[in-house]
Amino acid sequence: MIVESIELKNYRNYDELHMDFNQGTNILYGDNAQGKTNVLEAIYVCCTTKSHRGSKDRDMIQFERDESHIKLNIRKHDVPYRIDMHLKKNKPKGVAINGIPIKKASELFGIVNVVFFSPEDLNLIKNGPSERRRFIDLELCQLNKLYVHSLIQYNRSLLQRNKLLKELFFRPEYEGTLDVWDMQLVQYGKEMIRYRSQFIDQLNEIIYDIHNQLSGGRESLHICYDPNVVMEDFEQALKKSRPQDMKQKTTLVGPHRDDIGFYVNNIDIRKFGSQGQQRTAALSLKLAEIELVKKLVNDYPILLLDDVLSELDENRQNHLLSGINHIQTMITCTGLDDFINNRFQIDKVFKVIDGIVVSEN
Repeated sequence: MIVESIELKNYRNYDELHMDFNQGTNILYGDNAQGKTNVLEAIYVCCTTKSHRGSKDRDMIQFERDESHIKLNIRKHDVPYRIDMHLKKNKPKGVAINGIPIKKASELFGIVNVVFFSPEDLNLIKNGPSERRRFIDLELCQLNKLYVHSLIQYNRSLLQRNKLLKELFFRPEYEGTLDVWDMQLVQYGKEMIRYRSQFIDQLNEIIYDIHNQLSGGRESLHICYDPNVVMEDFEQALKKSRPQDMKQKTTLVGPHRDDIGFYVNNIDIRKFGSQGQQRTAALSLKLAEIELVKKLVNDYPILLLDDVLSELDENRQNHLLSGINHIQTMITCTGLDDFINNRFQIDKVFKVIDGIVVSEN
């Protein structure tokens, strides 16, 4: 799968933009805060409906504008697709595939897979569990439409249950209605737990060899799914937790509190790993993500590298760059210095200056 072109209108710092990409390696270079990341973000939004930054739709629309448009032309197995994204400040976004509007985001998933790698991802392991849950959700939503449905329904039920828990302070007679939301949380939560467990198992089948090679054979990496509650105990745990939930006015058990453990040579590197170990494990995770997509959908994803090369030492750079010559890649950087010019094939170069993109070849 490849991205052929993108068009932006009133998006971030771009009034209007049209870019045609090469199916190999594309470099976007320029000073900081010129708009390089915004292009990568727009590609990601069109593929997943969400910003990798967690930004809301209104944050991506230009100041003093009410709406923004993204148009992405892709080709998958020689079949062309056009994805149109219409962002609105005060209304839900509109999405169309080949000119036909879709009603659910899940209809978009599976058309194109994308892996985003930014410097923030290198801190995935040392940061809090919410970021690791977000990693699982973003990747699983691209790979499994059933997971998308379970996640949406679970989050809706969780929102309503927490809202009711707050209201019970004033209306305690409504406590019996918690049973309705408990039933839905258990139904969809069990599905999420099952899919997440399968996902981590699939990653483990790939990541061991990647990390072993990255560490020069010195380290073995194992990822451990750390559920807040196991499937079989969820219903009972929710009932047991109800008094405390009512006291704290929030739901204290469920997959919305899951985590992932990372163990190097059986040591939990979230707590006891060096920064180098944590960053190497994060890189291994991203490389495994690429291979997992290839394994499951029989095609490589689009790879978006946002200024991440400058954050890696030479050894980690080499391992990353050696694996991208067969993948369409968009790389942002501040300059075309020697380590980029001399280390791998560059197929197309764009200079980005204050919302203006100029193709240099």
